[in-house]
Amino acid sequence: MTDSLFSAIDRCNELLRLDFSAEEFAKLAEERSLSAESIEAVSSVFEYLRDKKEQSTIQMLLRTSRLPQKQVKTFDNFDFDVLKGKDIDKLKNLQTLAPIYAHKNIAFIGPPGTGKTHLAQAFGYECCRHRMKTYFIKAAELRDKFTIARRAGREGALLTSLVRPSCLIIDEVGHCEFDKANTRLFFDMVDRRYNKEGAFNMIFTSNKNPSDWREIFGENDALLCPLDRLFDSASVFTFRGESFRGKHLENYTLRAEHSASTTQNNPLNH
Repeated sequence: MTDSLFSAIDRCNELLRLDFSAEEFAKLAEERSLSAESIEAVSSVFEYLRDKKEQSTIQMLLRTSRLPQKQVKTFDNFDFDVLKGKDIDKLKNLQTLAPIYAHKNIAFIGPPGTGKTHLAQAFGYECCRHRMKTYFIKAAELRDKFTIARRAGREGALLTSLVRPSCLIIDEVGHCEFDKANTRLFFDMVDRRYNKEGAFNMIFTSNKNPSDWREIFGENDALLCPLDRLFDSASVFTFRGESFRGKHLENYTLRAEHSASTTQNNPLNH
């Protein structure tokens, strides 16, 4: 029996939770004297089931990630040519997902329109493709979720849902402030994710340098220690330069002129 059939069966067992091992099929094939052609046909079926389940899982992860589905942001459709600098290869290497396996957070810092959110979403998309749960949320939405959860007494359930994803992306840090109660929830989330097992990390985008993030959170310095944990082991990519937005913008200027007779006959002038 071929190695590909063994791996296909084992993969199907993992994805579909089949109670049917490769060794069991080997015995069945021997007992039934299955031909090479029959075994190859079975192999094709298992490979089809494996691929179908993997695609179904990826689509489910993408749907629940809150990543945009109409205009998907990926590493493939990001224009790396517009970025210059000696660290460009480190940026390109993010698509290997090494940071999530190394538990290393990522921050994209810079002015609007320089590709920060695209890259954050591209990382999340790649995580979904590798069957890792991802969740994308803007900082203002996160603040509002904290407030609603506090009022409903559901802080624990919300924190659990935010700790569960392998990749948590928080976009536009610095566009809103967190009061003391929400700050404590934010750093409780950070602390729980810091002690999480398995492959995981957090992705941030911000117009503000991390050194200025303390201004966003309403707490005293003694209780802001968890902020340091975000950058205990992190890669911070700082972008400078002009915005990418509007590079295909076309401006047209028109002027309206009316003759004297047109003006006199226009009913709007009476």
